[in-house]
Amino acid sequence: MLTPAFELSQDSEFLTVAIRIPHARASEFDVYFEGVDFKFYAKPYFLRLTLPGRIVENGSEQGTYDADKGIFTIRLPKETPGQHFEGLNMLTALLAPRKSRSAKPLVEEIGASGVSEEGADDEDSEFDWEIEQTPYEEVSESALLSQCHYGFGNLRAGVVQRLQDELSEVIDIKDPDFTPATERRQKRLAAELAKFDSDHYLADFFEDEAVEQILKYSPWWNDAHAEMMASLGKSQEKGDDAALVSFSEEEKYQLRKFVNKSYLLDKTAHRQVYYSLVDILLAYCYEIRVTEGEHNVESAWTIRKLSPTLCWFETWTDVHEILVSFGRRVLCYPLYRHFKLVMKAYRDTIKILQLGKSAVLKCLLDVHKIFQENDPAFILNDLYISDYCVWIQKANAVSSHCSLDCSGCCWKIAALMFTACFRWTPVVLGREPRTLCKHSSTDLQTPAHSVRVQKVGCPRRSHESSLPQ
Repeated sequence: MLTPAFELSQDSEFLTVAIRIPHARASEFDVYFEGVDFKFYAKPYFLRLTLPGRIVENGSEQGTYDADKGIFTIRLPKETPGQHFEGLNMLTALLAPRKSRSAKPLVEEIGASGVSEEGADDEDSEFDWEIEQTPYEEVSESALLSQCHYGFGNLRAGVVQRLQDELSEVIDIKDPDFTPATERRQKRLAAELAKFDSDHYLADFFEDEAVEQILKYSPWWNDAHAEMMASLGKSQEKGDDAALVSFSEEEKYQLRKFVNKSYLLDKTAHRQVYYSLVDILLAYCYEIRVTEGEHNVESAWTIRKLSPTLCWFETWTDVHEILVSFGRRVLCYPLYRHFKLVMKAYRDTIKILQLGKSAVLKCLLDVHKIFQENDPAFILNDLYISDYCVWIQKANAVSSHCSLDCSGCCWKIAALMFTACFRWTPVVLGREPRTLCKHSSTDLQTPAHSVRVQKVGCPRRSHESSLPQ
């Protein structure tokens, strides 16, 4: 557990404790205070203070949370109004346990002790709250500059270093603060090659009844996309996105909880944001299809595992490499590993992008909800999804770096995906593509034994003339 940054202040009536917890769930706080003891817990943070004066619970205590700054503030009434608490700036002393643990003899006679076995068991099972704490130290600006960046728009650094224990269950990359982007990609490709199981792939290919059933599922965006295409057939002008996509009351409540922010993104970061958005949407579309819209306990795992943006903090330079990466991971990690599911996710993502930012936002809100309900995947909301949910709402503003509004960018990316789908298909099936000169052979490596899969009867997939369907 992490010791958060905190500050104490006082007036004649109250002691005020301000605790900085930027990566905790805003809805789950545990606070205990009595006498000189104060304890606070919000995973992954724990703070225990031994105060220089006594406080009391009398109904006048107050607590607030500033989501923008990530600061929880609680005002605690003093037991003796007017008393001045000394040493509130002595943080190390406040963190020290009130009393040292009792030193029991290493060996003691138990035959005549008179202590029942039940009592001994109770004593052993008692949890020790007097864990060691160290004061929080801010990372210096020079140290942050030397670290690698990640998160939305590559705006974060130094976060994972403090949350390594919690994020080890969420991300595959180890020590991303000191792992450059090129090394992340090399490690990701190696992990995918090691993970590919030809027997699993062949089993799904030949025994595909479950896959065929999944492919018949029609997500909500199919009807909206059909309606949009019908309206485009009558008029050459694209209609209003909001008329095609509606938000539930729960989704509106989610939107009200977000903090309004502005993001200063240069041209490179702006492209990175859009490319990573495609990567996340692909993983989400796969998850929606295989669960037929009914999320389960594995939903958070599936989305983050299929998205290198989320589990490897990957950065992208074009749409083609995103499609290659997604296809590789679908054939390596989830329960259903079939190329038809890869192509279906491509079509679904194209439809969502063509529907515009309202459809994209609706999908992002669902991803946010899935991660928020999963421990500890909710940290990915802080790093990526929450910022995406805020940014996409204002992405229609024309900036100096992009002459297209958000809807225009989505249509452009959808067109790029449409083209890249044809260029990517031969890569999985083991054939040498003809127009891949801009990409290194390392980026386009297929999962191990993919050529062998084709030899035992995997048919060559013909290029389809109409995408999406």
